[in-house]
Amino acid sequence: MLAVDFYFDLSCPWTCLASSRLQEAALRTGAQINWKPVLLEQVDPDAGATRWPADPRRAASARDHLAFWSNYCDVPIELPADWPADVSLAARGAVHAIQAGRAAAYVNRVFAAEFGAQQDIGDADLLCGIAAEANLAPGEFRAALENPATARALEHHADELLDRGGFSSATMVVGEQLFVGNESMPLVEFALGQASGKQFVMPGQHS
Repeated sequence: MLAVDFYFDLSCPWTCLASSRLQEAALRTGAQINWKPVLLEQVDPDAGATRWPADPRRAASARDHLAFWSNYCDVPIELPADWPADVSLAARGAVHAIQAGRAAAYVNRVFAAEFGAQQDIGDADLLCGIAAEANLAPGEFRAALENPATARALEHHADELLDRGGFSSATMVVGEQLFVGNESMPLVEFALGQASGKQFVMPGQHS
């Protein structure tokens, strides 16, 4: 089946945008998303505590572009006061949601809570409420947060991404083609279109 592997870190606002756009691209191309949550610090130890470039001009430009993309995608993005927070529990919850077939419902709600409502997604009680809204059984979900196997799954995804040449979030892999970042989404959709074997013309593409 036509598929894209999606490696994502829940603390990244750019990944929030990429997630929304990837789901739309999957609908248009009939592709399946293989959700693979990671912790950014396990993929890129040099990401830094602030996540912004050290150069003030580059940092200002990055903030402006985040606002522009938020408006373009119609996805509210406002960073919580404690951003970037510890998202390890939320990522463990994503592992469980994937296993239960509720990945998109859970991930979308986590991103909305974090960047739409500026809530603390490191809070287990909040996550259990999000899980219930995503039709995940609260008891099973809370047990998954405490299960070491879910933490090992995150480590496995990080190792897998590094082995494939990845280094950041969001990373999308179509076949052997690896794409990094929200701005790569047109290329991801084009790759999915090519892989489908159907005629697929992207805006701006000329033959």
